[in-house]
Amino acid sequence: MTEQLPGQAALEALLAVETETVRFADEIAGSVATFLDALKVIAGEASAGQSIPLLLLQISQVSLAGAKLGAQRDFAPRDEYQPDVGPDADLDDLRMRLADLLGNVDTMSYIFDPYQPEVVESQLSDDLASIASDLELGLRHYRAGDVEEALWWWQFSYVSSWGALAGAAMKALLSVVAHDRLDVDIDSELDLIEAAEASLEAGPA
Repeated sequence: MTEQLPGQAALEALLAVETETVRFADEIAGSVATFLDALKVIAGEASAGQSIPLLLLQISQVSLAGAKLGAQRDFAPRDEYQPDVGPDADLDDLRMRLADLLGNVDTMSYIFDPYQPEVVESQLSDDLASIASDLELGLRHYRAGDVEEALWWWQFSYVSSWGALAGAAMKALLSVVAHDRLDVDIDSELDLIEAAEASLEAGPA
């Protein structure tokens, strides 16, 4: 049996932690890239009817990645200021396309902090673009090879901003889907009742 050198066990433990951190970063980066790509496709190619359930699916999936970040140890940046990874992505076109798709369901109201209840009015298109902006910045750090900075930013921005926005967007999108599905069923039942009543009033042919 080979005897471990002093400090070898600590080094192996450190390497194991770093390897697990990289794997976790790879997982989050994959979820983020998928969300950003899907958002662009939805904004550019989906119809208004298709956009709502597709956006609900994508925001739900990226929220799972956010929940995993929230459950992890606190990541910390190495420096006081973020490294420069180039200019921010121009998401104005994406935001405007989403606003056109969403139409009259773009404006919504929600409570940002349930423990300090205050109703906030917002636009889904603005919030989705803001989420994309936060996620895209972290992805640039990741692609530059700065895994710790990417994880720190994704985690920090999830807790401070995009996590709450994603939750509100998901609830709003679900509300639209629910009204679309349930209200149609109710209308159908009312139509049947009205048809039956009309038939009874008319009497036998």
